[in-house]
Amino acid sequence: MKEKTRVLFICIHNSGRSQMAETFLKTMGNGRFEVESAGLDPKPVNPYVIEVMKEIGHDLSDNTSDGVMQFFKEGRLYDYIITVCDESIENECPIFPGIARRLHWPFPDPQKVSGTEDEKLEKIRSIRDNIKQHIMSWVKNLP
Repeated sequence: MKEKTRVLFICIHNSGRSQMAETFLKTMGNGRFEVESAGLDPKPVNPYVIEVMKEIGHDLSDNTSDGVMQFFKEGRLYDYIITVCDESIENECPIFPGIARRLHWPFPDPQKVSGTEDEKLEKIRSIRDNIKQHIMSWVKNLP
């Protein structure tokens, strides 16, 4: 039996984008992946992210944010490290040593959206949907 492909999604806080990406790959990967997410400076999961994910049937309310350096200290290894920080802070995204393949998928930071409550939710829904589409395309095209 073939081993599962190990994937780690990394962002600065592990409070939004990486949490969504982890959830989507776990559900769309058809059991082919072992998936985790972590951040350089972990913060609680963004309540707007929890809300927009719940709208499509994914409850992140019990999720915790993990630190990437803890995973490294534990000796965890991955086939893919995927950073999901936006381009403006790409240089701040953590680099995980000892990886086989590193990918960068820039998405806007849900923490930085502004506007009314409804406008924030709409912007985060758009980020969510873009992440979902990216994951679907990657899974479809991965050998």
